[in-house]
Amino acid sequence: MRTVTVNISFQGSLLAEIDAEARRESRSRSELLREAARMYVQRQRRWSGLFQLGDALQEREPVTELMVADEIAQYRAEKKTRRP
Repeated sequence: MRTVTVNISFQGSLLAEIDAEARRESRSRSELLREAARMYVQRQRRWSGLFQLGDALQEREPVTELMVADEIAQYRAEKKTRRP
């Protein structure tokens, strides 16, 4: 896979934290930042998928604020009864 070099600016304190973590993990700054970027993109895709699912479910069966409040109240009531 072809790599491309990019320039990015960090505050000195953040760069120091990045470098310290890279040393702790015995890897280069570039490796650490690549992994961080990869994880961020994956997390954003997962969140996007969850929001799309929520929107689709909401279209099928709308949920009201009252329904949510009732579910929370029911959960809390059940939780109290399970306490030792």
